Amino acid sequence: MNIISYIPFTPASRRRKFLNDLKTRRHSDDDVLSAAEKQLFDAELEKLKTSPLGKAPEKEAEKVLRPLVKRNFLGDWLDLFLVVGAVAFGLRALYFQPFRIPTGSMQPTLYGVHYVLPERFGSPLLGKSDKSDALLYAAKHVKVTSPEDGVIGRESITYDPSGIFGATFFSIGDKTVSVSGDPGKAVDFLKLSPDKVYRKGEVMGDGYITLGDHLFVERFSISFVPPRRGDVIVFTTNDLIDEEGKPVSAGGYFYIKRLAGMPGDTIKITDNQLWVKPAGETVFKRIQELAPKFEKVYSGKAGYHGHVSNMGAGAFANSGEYTVPAGHYFMLGDNSLFSKDSRFFGSVPRRNIMGRAFFVFWPFSRRFGFVDTKSVPDIPTGEPGVSTFPVMFRQ
Repeated sequence: MNIISYIPFTPASRRRKFLNDLKTRRHSDDDVLSAAEKQLFDAELEKLKTSPLGKAPEKEAEKVLRPLVKRNFLGDWLDLFLVVGAVAFGLRALYFQPFRIPTGSMQPTLYGVHYVLPERFGSPLLGKSDKSDALLYAAKHVKVTSPEDGVIGRESITYDPSGIFGATFFSIGDKTVSVSGDPGKAVDFLKLSPDKVYRKGEVMGDGYITLGDHLFVERFSISFVPPRRGDVIVFTTNDLIDEEGKPVSAGGYFYIKRLAGMPGDTIKITDNQLWVKPAGETVFKRIQELAPKFEKVYSGKAGYHGHVSNMGAGAFANSGEYTVPAGHYFMLGDNSLFSKDSRFFGSVPRRNIMGRAFFVFWPFSRRFGFVDTKSVPDIPTGEPGVSTFPVMFRQ
């Protein structure tokens, strides 16, 4: 074997590279070359294989084959972008998938569409301009004033779900007022009361409405590290049925909750405290003793309020005990007073679990960054409203 011929940039190595490049082009253009062009291409390749080493035969072959090359510089770049895109989509499917929080069931850990009051936390640029509000915080300024003297029509509240935020309509006297957001959030934000007399020009609410948190779901580790108690999990609602016998998927294909119960656990909720007796044990323990991540849920601050008793179906409607089946996991929302979760539709099969909530990438709120790592704002939770705890409008 001639070692010299394998040194880069020798005539032999240059010839091999040139032939390989031509063969690659011949293969990639197979579907666009005519039969005659393919025959000419193959003939030039054979001719080049037996021609003397040197640049002259290569230039001659390039001159003959150049008109047959169907792709150009732009085409090559498009090929590159297609490959990069395919890899990116592959990574998305296998490792990190973007996801938007649809509801407020995980507040204040993660937020769906919600209002933010001027006395907000962690948003120093909010309100500086409409463009920065939209770009940084996915937020829109909302200011509602009473159009005339009067009371709210008791039957006048309607909702139009179209648009980014949807819109709630209600009447005061003979005038109709609209506000972004669903009726529950609008009633809480504006503190609407059918018994109050509003005066013309009175400010009913002044703040911002913002889209839910956008995050990446990490899908890789779940195949190697089993789901753990306290993890914030995204799962599909396939085959889940609620207490009314309706498919949970009608309300959304993806849900996000905190994993509270492992296979074999016996669970009960009494006096707004979740108790768990792990498989093989004989004593119930408070959930925060088994998973420190639940300490914040029982802090009584910023909207956290533990797990509400006597909600849901079956055992949970009467503070009874429930055992998680093998291969299933019990999921609860952190905002348990306003969360449809395993209390209503039972445990979630392992096959439904998609991955762990990983990183909030937008908007740039207090929750931006790794999920479930932020400290709890030192503000009392207070009493609930119609659709949430009003304290959550301050975050």
